[in-house]
Amino acid sequence: MPEISSTCPYCGVGCGVTVSVNGDANIEKNAKKPVVLASKTHPANFGRLCSKGSALGETLLGAKQANRITHPVVDGNVATWDEATDSIAKKISDSIKKHGKESVAFYLSGQLLTEDYYVANKLMKGFIGTANVDTNSRLCMSSAVAGYKRAFGSDTVPCSYEDLEYADLIVLIGSNAAWTHPVLYQRMVAAKESNPNMRVILIDPRKTASDDLADLHLPLAPSSDSFLFQGLLKYLAENNEIDQDYIDQYTDGFDQALAQASELSFDEIASKTALDKDDLELFYGLFAKTKKAISFYSQGINQSATGTDKCNAIINCHLATGKIGYQGAGPFSITGQPNAMGGREVGGLANQLAAHMDFATQDVDRVQRFWNSPDIASEPGLKAVDLFDEIDAGNIKVLWVMATNPAVSLPDANKVRRALEKCETVIVSDITHTDTSKYAHITLPALGWSEKDGTVTNSERRISRQREFCKAPGTAKPDWWALAQVGQKMGFNDAFDYQSPRDVFVEHAQLSAFENNGTRDFDISGLSQLSESDYNELTPIQWPVNEQNPNGTERMFTDGKFFTKNRRAQFIYNNAVLSDALNLDSAEHSLVLNTGRLRDQWHTMTRTGFAPTLTSHDDVPFVQINPNDAEQAGLEHNEFAELYNGFGKFIARVDITSSVTPKQLFSPIHWTDRFASDAVVSRVVSPEVDPVSGQPESKASKVAIRKFDCTKWARLVTPSPIKKQGWEYWAQSKTKQGYVTLVGFNEEIDWRNWVTLNINSSLNFTQYVNPFKNTEALIGTQEDKIGVLVFTSESVQALPSFIWLDEAYTSTQIKELVKGEIGDVDELICSCFRTGRKTIEAAIEAGSTSQESLATSLGCGSKCGSCRPELNRLLSQA
Repeated sequence: MPEISSTCPYCGVGCGVTVSVNGDANIEKNAKKPVVLASKTHPANFGRLCSKGSALGETLLGAKQANRITHPVVDGNVATWDEATDSIAKKISDSIKKHGKESVAFYLSGQLLTEDYYVANKLMKGFIGTANVDTNSRLCMSSAVAGYKRAFGSDTVPCSYEDLEYADLIVLIGSNAAWTHPVLYQRMVAAKESNPNMRVILIDPRKTASDDLADLHLPLAPSSDSFLFQGLLKYLAENNEIDQDYIDQYTDGFDQALAQASELSFDEIASKTALDKDDLELFYGLFAKTKKAISFYSQGINQSATGTDKCNAIINCHLATGKIGYQGAGPFSITGQPNAMGGREVGGLANQLAAHMDFATQDVDRVQRFWNSPDIASEPGLKAVDLFDEIDAGNIKVLWVMATNPAVSLPDANKVRRALEKCETVIVSDITHTDTSKYAHITLPALGWSEKDGTVTNSERRISRQREFCKAPGTAKPDWWALAQVGQKMGFNDAFDYQSPRDVFVEHAQLSAFENNGTRDFDISGLSQLSESDYNELTPIQWPVNEQNPNGTERMFTDGKFFTKNRRAQFIYNNAVLSDALNLDSAEHSLVLNTGRLRDQWHTMTRTGFAPTLTSHDDVPFVQINPNDAEQAGLEHNEFAELYNGFGKFIARVDITSSVTPKQLFSPIHWTDRFASDAVVSRVVSPEVDPVSGQPESKASKVAIRKFDCTKWARLVTPSPIKKQGWEYWAQSKTKQGYVTLVGFNEEIDWRNWVTLNINSSLNFTQYVNPFKNTEALIGTQEDKIGVLVFTSESVQALPSFIWLDEAYTSTQIKELVKGEIGDVDELICSCFRTGRKTIEAAIEAGSTSQESLATSLGCGSKCGSCRPELNRLLSQA
């Protein structure tokens, strides 16, 4: 089998993979899934993959059940591409004539390839003539972008992944890397094992899986990071731990930043951050005394109404100590999506132009001349939240959404849905139907990972290739091609006459070099003359790539020169305040909701939600709550609760845990209307945004919580998804052989009759009652094989666990199913080997007292490594 090198489509780590396709490359026809393995040579991962990356082959097969979009649809009718692009071009042109160019908008995604992003940005900003093109990267990376630009004059990530291995101190700030960037986390684990002097500090309001690596956890108060790092700056100055020579030679603004940081006393900083003063002293002292220090920050910093100031507070401390521009040191922002960085390169954000240029007069003129643009945008467009406000107000008439699901991911999701419903023309390009696509007037079948061909850029500025190895279903096409067709039909023929993604990439590279002369950080002129074969064979490389750096650039600012007008870095005066979301005077909405990601799911689950290996770890939406708050609310573990505020409501399983501090909650972001009822957590997320970056505050929304219950609950295992019946609650997950559906209902249901009418009329039924647990079991069989399982109870906690049901559904011991521990809850720990908590606890009790012995006896922890923090938790508990 030939091997194809590609790049994982999930997080911003950008891991390399090798793919072997056995047989027909058409996944719809080929029963054998492609074998996807970690690349041993890719510099991002060197043979490592996380649980999601390890299940990539499985997600391709899962797409068959994922309601894949295969043909263009216009106003409910299947259409040809010619008809669909004609319609889009006409809708845009007519709207411009009637309402002006500002009536048109694009909403893009970090899931797009750089080539797709480039053509979309060029069409909108250079030819339609408005900057109303934003991206879901606004929701995850825009504060980091703004912070870098304010400090460095450019959106430049200064570090490389290998710096994590050279560092003696890693400060994880608002990053649960063990789950969100597992491969980098495993690199940190390996580095710490080989370097006994390395220390790791975790700064996060909750205790996450990443705490397993930490020497110190600082559970700071939500949104108080600016106070913490202003305190660090004050400490550095007062203890003579600054690098005055570096400050004098390479920076501006230190005195003003220090004066502002010095306004708070040490006691006030401890009070505002809710941290122990001894812990503060320990952190500050470690940072001060450690030359090789990395600040590794992610969504816990960025997703904030004060996110940009937080980023600059961190950067200020690195500039004050000169800890930047050499191995093992620097402020390192980690992107969330596979091509958030590529989108930034081409100007995917509404306040960017292209090739790291903005809307300065000279930049607008330069880009217009390069594109030969008839009508270029001359000022920033609408950022994501403002964009959907304008749609809701009726001012945006045509919206084109690509590879993202704003009906789920944007804050105040109910308002977003109202806006989509009002919009005159909604165009959606995607691989599968989503909560957003139900509002579409025109739906386009896009290519997914394994089908599309182009480049992505990871968090360390490394450009890598994604390569096609599967045939696309139906008439699905690349997004760059669809955009180019529309551009040509709007009359811009020559500008969009691309024949391949290579043509787009080369133009993108040429623009990066155009009148640059070292004045802009993004320069890939060394790739601007690639032939088709060169492009096809392109190996991973970090920008800048130019005459001075033909083999790429490991780290930036090694010479102390930045990209501001005077080439000096800027200290930023921070207005250290708590988010307004935390200052609401509300006795009812007294809890602060933090949102984030899970280990085995990705975004809105359009791929991972159909992979049994990935759905087992967390099968229903949940909310983590401190035991004190749970007791006050009258909530019990594993029952259900409703979170609510003035924006909407959200229903989730209760997970009582001390990992969240009192008055705080945590819920994951992934579930949608396709997987559960009232499961969209962004319905209760405030639309408050950072005034500089426009990034929403997703980490601190005020909510209330109350018990949600039904008179009866059921778990069904069926061979195919079941049609939702208007129950009070439902949630559905994929298993190896079928689907598990949790149902809450208030009216009595004859499940035997229901199964006969809705699932299979040929089943033979066996029914059992367990009076001790007040549960009933209905087993429908055909030819001695289980066809349907139904377990019911008045208590949702008494129902069998997902992992038990998954195994039971394939059992041949039918009469044994309802005996013993059917109601006992188990928890999947290792996705790769499908190992549950109970099995691991039994192995530990039998003598497996280390990670190595568990790997030998059960396999868990020996493949992707994503479960190792949880294995350590179980080992330490034992």
